[in-house]
Amino acid sequence: MPGPPPGRLPEGQTVDPREAIDDAVAALDDLEDLPPGEHVERFETVHTALSVALSSIDKV
Repeated sequence: MPGPPPGRLPEGQTVDPREAIDDAVAALDDLEDLPPGEHVERFETVHTALSVALSSIDKV
């Protein structure tokens, strides 16, 4: 994955976007146990995490 070397974040960035992606994708693991109405929120969280990560690439 493009980005700073492991353990280093771009200047001014305090959260590693890869961690947010991992957390959001992990939240999909129990999707089958949730009512369909709650699926949208989980997918939106993943979409947001991916969007933030992609938008930070230019800042590396």
